[in-house]
Amino acid sequence: MSLPVRRERSFGIIGGLSPIADADLLSKLIEATERHVDAGQFEIVFEQRPFTRSDGPSAANTARMLYIFNRIDSFKARGIGTVVLPCFLSHSFMEELKENSPLPIADMIEVLCNHVRTTFPRQRRIGVLTTAALRDSALFERYFRSEEFELLYARPRGGVDLVTEAVYGRDGIKSGSRSGYSIELLRDACADLIAQGAQLLLPGVTELALVANELAQVQVPLLDPHRVYAQHLVADPAAGIERPFKLGVVGGVGPAATVDFLDKVVRNTPAARDQDHLRLLVEQNPQIPDRTEHLVGDGMDPTLALYATCKKLQAGEADLIAIPCNTAHAFVEAIQSELDIPIMNMLTVTVKHIRELFPKLRKVGLLATDGTVSSGVYKRALEDHGLQEVVPSPPLQARVMNAIYGPRGVKAGFTTGPSVADVDAAIEELVAQGVEVIVLGCTELPLLLPEPERVTASGKQVTLVDPTDILARRCVSAAMLWSRR
Repeated sequence: MSLPVRRERSFGIIGGLSPIADADLLSKLIEATERHVDAGQFEIVFEQRPFTRSDGPSAANTARMLYIFNRIDSFKARGIGTVVLPCFLSHSFMEELKENSPLPIADMIEVLCNHVRTTFPRQRRIGVLTTAALRDSALFERYFRSEEFELLYARPRGGVDLVTEAVYGRDGIKSGSRSGYSIELLRDACADLIAQGAQLLLPGVTELALVANELAQVQVPLLDPHRVYAQHLVADPAAGIERPFKLGVVGGVGPAATVDFLDKVVRNTPAARDQDHLRLLVEQNPQIPDRTEHLVGDGMDPTLALYATCKKLQAGEADLIAIPCNTAHAFVEAIQSELDIPIMNMLTVTVKHIRELFPKLRKVGLLATDGTVSSGVYKRALEDHGLQEVVPSPPLQARVMNAIYGPRGVKAGFTTGPSVADVDAAIEELVAQGVEVIVLGCTELPLLLPEPERVTASGKQVTLVDPTDILARRCVSAAMLWSRR
C-alpha cells in the first residue's frame, strides 16, 4: 500500500464542536472553491465524531483539545494539507494546538484580524459579538492588539448577557432558532455596540455565522466570519507548519553509550529552562545485530535493522538522525541514500573537529572495535583531511576488544579495573609511535576514559577525542541553526 501524499490544496474541517455551524462553514468553503480559478482542484474532508462534553471549563477545554488533536492526527494519515477549525472557543488554546500539531492549522481569528486590517484600514473600533465567557478570557485581545485596535463588547441588559442568551438560551441559535427572540437580542447587542462607537461588527461565536445575513442590515459593516475564513483558505492555504527542531536518535548500539550521548546533548544545549532543550525521539533498539560481528565474522547483517530504525525516526518527524555508534557508520552510506532526512555523520564531524583544532597534525591514533578498524571508515575520513590513521598492534587491539566486549568489559557494565588497564596499554603503544591525539572510536570508550587528557605511565600527555561529545555538539548546533531559519 502506498503512503498518502500531503496535498497542499486539501482541507480537513474539524466538525462536531458545533455541528450546525460547522456545516455552514463547509457550505461556504465549497462555494468559495467553486468560484476559484482552480475550481475542482480542492479536496475537502469533513470529519465529525461524537464529542463528549465534560462539566466545568477546564475539563471541557481538555476534552475539546484532545478531540481536536485526534481529528488532526486522522487528517495527517489521509495526507490532508491544511486543518480548518471553525470554533472560536478552541482558539483559546490555539497556541498549544499549533505547538503540537503535525499539520498546519489555519487560524480563523488571525484570518479575521488580517481581513479587518487590510479590507477596513480605517476601522479601528471593533464591536465584538461574543459570549461573556469568551469576552472574559480576553481571547480577542490576543489577536486585536490594543496598540492597533479598540475592542468593544455589548453591555448586559437587566443582568442578561445579550449574545450568550441569544446563542445558548432556551430559544437560542444553538437549539436551531434563527429568528424571533434570539435575533432581537443580537440586534439590540449590535445597536449597543454602535452606540459605543463601533465602526465594524465582528461576530465572535461560531453560531453567529448562521445569522450573519439577518444581522447585516445595520449602520456599520458586519463580517460573516465563515465566508471570510473560507475565501482566505481558498486564496491562501495555510503555510507550512512552524515547529521546533526534533533530533532522532538510533539508540541501543549500545544502550549505555546512548544514555551517554543523550546526557551530552543536554549538557551542551544552551538552555535557561526545560523548554529551551531539544526535542528528542529515541528508538532504543538493542536488538540491532552486532556491527563488529558482521564486519569481521559471520554475524547477521545489521543494515536492514539500522535502516528500519531510521525510518521510524523519519516517520516520527525527526529532522536529523544521530547514531551514537562508530561501527554503525560503516553502514551509513547505504542507508542515507534511501532516507529523506540526513544522518549526522559521527566520523566526518570528528575528523573535521580534529583538523580544525590541530591544523599541523599529521598522525591520529584510533582506538575502536575490530569492525570499525577493518571497515576503514575512519581511515578514509582521516585521509580525506590529510591525516594518517595509527592503530594498535594485533595484541594490543585484542586488549581493546576485551575492554569493550570482554566479561569485565564496558559493554558488560564495568567502567573500572582491567578494562581501563587494557585501553591504557594500547594508548601507551600509540604514544610510543609519536601519536599525540587519539580518537576514542567506540562510543563505550569515553565511559572508561571520560577526561579529554590522559597521562601515560611513561609520563607523556595525550589528547583523547570523544566522538560522542562532538556529535552531540554538532547536533545542538544544527538545532540552533534550524531555530534561526
